[in-house]
Amino acid sequence: MSHFDWAVDGSIVGLYLLATIVAGLAVRRHVRRVDDFLVAGREVDIHLGIASLAATEFGIVTCVYTAQAGYRHGFAGATPGLLQAVAMLVVGLTGFCVGPLRAAGVTTIPELLEKRFGRRVRSAAGLVIVLGGLLNMGLFLRIGGEFLVVVTGLDPGLLEITMTALLLVVLAYTVLGGMLSVLVTDWLQFVVMSAGILAVTGLVFFRVGWDALVQAVSTHHGAGGFDPLSNAEMGWSYLLFQTCLQVAATLTWQPVIARLLSARDARTGRAIFVRTSFFFACRFILPGLWGIAALATLAPGAFAHLPPELAGDPSKIAMPVFLSGFLPVGMMGLLVAAMLAADMSTDSSYMLTWGSVVYNDLLAPFRRQAWSERRGLLWNRAIVAAIGVFLLFFGLWYPLRGDLWTYFGVTGTIYLSSMSVLLVACCYWKRANSLGAFAAIACGALPAILYLVLEQLRETRDFARAIGPYWSGLASYAAAALAMVVGSLARRA
Repeated sequence: MSHFDWAVDGSIVGLYLLATIVAGLAVRRHVRRVDDFLVAGREVDIHLGIASLAATEFGIVTCVYTAQAGYRHGFAGATPGLLQAVAMLVVGLTGFCVGPLRAAGVTTIPELLEKRFGRRVRSAAGLVIVLGGLLNMGLFLRIGGEFLVVVTGLDPGLLEITMTALLLVVLAYTVLGGMLSVLVTDWLQFVVMSAGILAVTGLVFFRVGWDALVQAVSTHHGAGGFDPLSNAEMGWSYLLFQTCLQVAATLTWQPVIARLLSARDARTGRAIFVRTSFFFACRFILPGLWGIAALATLAPGAFAHLPPELAGDPSKIAMPVFLSGFLPVGMMGLLVAAMLAADMSTDSSYMLTWGSVVYNDLLAPFRRQAWSERRGLLWNRAIVAAIGVFLLFFGLWYPLRGDLWTYFGVTGTIYLSSMSVLLVACCYWKRANSLGAFAAIACGALPAILYLVLEQLRETRDFARAIGPYWSGLASYAAAALAMVVGSLARRA
């Protein structure tokens, strides 16, 4: 039974939503140019950049998949967050790739690639980025809707309405205000999100206790709950894949790179990476503790009241079920407001990010002459709205196989594998050329796409599981790097 009180907690959530929408819409009058809409005029300072990046990279879906990792793997589930924190810190300190990228003054990575490899590579890169990005984001609305339905005790039959309401609120300020609205609301969302996460985590320590969390992991997972190499579902293939994934995401994940490209200069962008690195560990560790708390406290019949479509995978829904009965009135309102803050910042930033690639890279060949700022803004707003509609229908249609983080890792790899290779080659390898770039894009995307297709087909599902997502992901990174080298050298020969 959920402790969510619609009078008390509902008022807290309602006031937050009102403040967010008003703040987001208030800056729309300052959006006069496409650069204002996409990169906020490149005037983001360190503090706003940190808040925006942290808010963008923590949504309801982040909370759910990190809690699922804690429930399924114990403390070892935080491994990806620790790896990304190290990658962010190293890249920020050294400026590896991101320094030349920001100094180039581009809006997207494909725009930089065009300067080295030509317009066709730019279009191909934009296509694979949009494909991987939209597939990656496709489940955001559904996961957010499921979380809210469970934690507030809503009728599960209202899931689709909840998803639609989430989308409409985010679209309201994103379509009108673009990156300026996203940055303004991200600051508010960062404050609310941080307060909610810390308050809930503190209550978990106070009422469940550290010893109970450790004991639950030890009982259910043994040594594998603390060491990923001792975990039967992880091992070396998992660790290597996560390392490749986190390094590639740090260098080329477009929602992250958008903050770098919106920064005042390369030095500010690098500082944002360094100072946000600790957060990337926390975003896995803290909700992971909520998942472990669910493992420690939930009774076997805790999911009996939920319909099969929600309770089919207990690990995915365990955390919201735990929180719905764990948090008192008032705290529930703070939690839901924090999760809405997290989800709205993520959804708005991601829609704007993929929309910027569609406009800046896929539509570029069709702009025979420069469009007016008014026409450019109209197209950008239409693209963001179209992405929102896609997310709504994809979330209702796509049947998830396996855990959430694996799905996000594989779909992200569709483009991260090749874009990370292309970016490194573009910045540091003089012999790289367009043939190698095309080969890397095709060969990097193929293993990940093939795995997703085989996983969905009944006849090939067992074969896909035998290969596993980690080996298929590693194949994408290896194939992209090899194709870039072979393709570049072959043309020169």
